[in-house]
Amino acid sequence: MNSAKDSSSLRRALRAGTSLNASERVCLVTKDNVPIPGGGIRADMRLRKLWHRATYVLVKHEPMHVEQHGTHDSDVYVLVQKRSILKDYCPGKLDPVPGGVVGYGETYSENAIREMQEEMGIDISLGPLRRLFTFPYEDDHVAVWGDFYECTYRGAMRDLKCQDTEVEEVYRMSLQTLRDQIHSSPDEFMPDACYAMKLYFQRLLDLQVKRKLLKGYSSGDLDMYGLRPKPLAIFFDCDDCLYFDGWKTAKLLTAKIDEWCVNHGLRPGQAYELYLQYGTALRGLLAEGYLEKTDEAIDSFLQSVHDLPIAELIPRDDALREIMSALDPSIPKYIFTASVSDHARRCIAALGIEDFFLDIIDCKVCGLETKHSRHSFEIAMKIAGVSDPERCLFLDDSLTNLRTAREIGWRSILIGTIGRDHGNKVSSEHAELELERIHDLLEMAPELFESTEIKRKAVFI
Repeated sequence: MNSAKDSSSLRRALRAGTSLNASERVCLVTKDNVPIPGGGIRADMRLRKLWHRATYVLVKHEPMHVEQHGTHDSDVYVLVQKRSILKDYCPGKLDPVPGGVVGYGETYSENAIREMQEEMGIDISLGPLRRLFTFPYEDDHVAVWGDFYECTYRGAMRDLKCQDTEVEEVYRMSLQTLRDQIHSSPDEFMPDACYAMKLYFQRLLDLQVKRKLLKGYSSGDLDMYGLRPKPLAIFFDCDDCLYFDGWKTAKLLTAKIDEWCVNHGLRPGQAYELYLQYGTALRGLLAEGYLEKTDEAIDSFLQSVHDLPIAELIPRDDALREIMSALDPSIPKYIFTASVSDHARRCIAALGIEDFFLDIIDCKVCGLETKHSRHSFEIAMKIAGVSDPERCLFLDDSLTNLRTAREIGWRSILIGTIGRDHGNKVSSEHAELELERIHDLLEMAPELFESTEIKRKAVFI
């Protein structure tokens, strides 16, 4: 059927009040999902694209006589409806998450139970109905707050009792097949159902890799869950992030700074005191008058303390090169370091990954500010040309740096879970993911990689 003609016919039926359940009173809500007293008429809701509530139920099919072999998506089967041509929304479309519009005075869960019973004769009132998340969805035709559930049907397909006015047919389909068909032929499915399934796959992967729910991000709140936006820039810390040598290089840098300070009249250990007070020894030296505030003096200090045989200290990392090669090339990548660009450039050259980065954002570019400062992050965003903080992804080993990134709205990943000062396990409440080493990025964040094969290795992505 021609979709434009079909849509026109439905609108005429809605105006005439002759569409299916046209006079039903439904739960209308504000854009923030607050119920509107009195609700509204279904036909009016459709015609005016009013915000309302609906349920989305993923029905897993596990017949009692069939042995279950695993949890991979090729082993998991679900029930997919083909909607009746009489429906006032997406008639004839495939629906992998059947449910319905929540009635006035009805709860989400009551609606889900009722819809499963009415549409397919599935009684889930006594079984587990698991709520996963609530999400807003809006397009040119619908504005809805959906509650997403999953349940299990253990009966035979022949025992389903489909409601003729609602359901034309029910198919049994593996999650892998469903995912592939949604990707290849999205027009065959309800658009809000496609979006709901993308959220479902995202949530399953997040649970698999133990991604934290952090408020303030698109995917950080299960009561208003959304798809994470693709990063527009990835910022990598250099030392103890792109490589880890047990802090050997970091300790040599610290020793070089202390050596410079002692040679210029400070007592041993005073450099560390300046670091604690000012954030970096350099800022302390400038503030206390131990170093002239000239470009020449600052450059001389930075060159002296970073004079290390990096090529001898840091070996080439071909495994890391493979990971960098597999990362989505359309996402610009930057080194974002509190060190100087020359040091970072020698580090990534030693690692064999210098050709993957668009630029190096160092302490000089940031006005000698550290990554403890919001100013440095603002400078980095300006250089990358990104205005939305959530579209910036930051990888670092410093808990303090991750806290600042969260404050400004960047998404972050902690690299390294052992603290330098005490040797105990560390964790960041501001990082969505925590990786023991940078090489775990492939497994923990497959959505960042270009290859479809890499993505398919992750369960349910």
